[in-house]
Amino acid sequence: MQQFAPIALFVYNRPQHTERTLKYLQQNEIAAESRLFIFSDAAKTPEDEDKVKEVRQLLKTVYGFRKVEVIERKTNAGLANSIIAGVTQLVKDYKQVIVFEDDLISSPHTLTYFNEALDRYRNEQKVMHIGAYMYPLNPNTLPQTFFYRAATSWGWATWDRAWDQFEPDIDALIARFDGKKKKDFAIDNTMNFWKQMQDFKRGNNNSWAIRWYASIFLKGGLTLNPSHSLINNIGHDGTGIHSGINDIYNVIINPKRITEFPEVIEENLQAYQLIKAFLSNRKGTYWERIKRYVNARLR
Repeated sequence: MQQFAPIALFVYNRPQHTERTLKYLQQNEIAAESRLFIFSDAAKTPEDEDKVKEVRQLLKTVYGFRKVEVIERKTNAGLANSIIAGVTQLVKDYKQVIVFEDDLISSPHTLTYFNEALDRYRNEQKVMHIGAYMYPLNPNTLPQTFFYRAATSWGWATWDRAWDQFEPDIDALIARFDGKKKKDFAIDNTMNFWKQMQDFKRGNNNSWAIRWYASIFLKGGLTLNPSHSLINNIGHDGTGIHSGINDIYNVIINPKRITEFPEVIEENLQAYQLIKAFLSNRKGTYWERIKRYVNARLR
């Protein structure tokens, strides 16, 4: 039997989101042959305790996978520390991992895509990350999959040999950036990636993802991505730890299986330009932003 990559699912205090994430994962065509490890963080505040208990009750009913193991933390680690510890453990034990959070709905082919890509690029040192989310681009202008510099965190996979390059020390990362690298890192200054680094340094965020992307970038690594997203994030409803109410990144999931992967290991310049154009215009006109703000206030 093929050894499919283990799935790490990180959950906290959102039972409805967790239930939907699990429902879609169960519908994946190779779910029954995949191991699922669910990392349940403990409540950070007394106000969170009931919701955490509700999530943990839900986790006792999970089925549809080759194996389900629930890891309940006794104390609150926070999302970043929980992900770093969980991923580190699974790549040590299985040499690879697929990572989900509790607000991601997937295609029935998402796990297949991850496993095929993990097998295909296992020994390609430059390929360090496989993403399943993609911005709402026009997929008809791009191949089914492509290489790109930035690492998306909404459904992803990697290997032990890449995760070994992860540098959690923000000072060590920042010290290696010059002006050109900052601009390249921030997709020609169209995305606030460098600001996220600075915010982490100041204690204004606790992002594992920005440090993971920086680690990949500084190694000259690449990430594999689908042109038509295999994931949609349902957490932009004000319930998330790090996300407010927003529909800018909402996508329609690709219902088809991925059948094409790039042979040449280099960044797709056309994809880069399309992503840069999306990021430059993602917030829309002044009036579109006002309308979105009003709609968010009315929810």
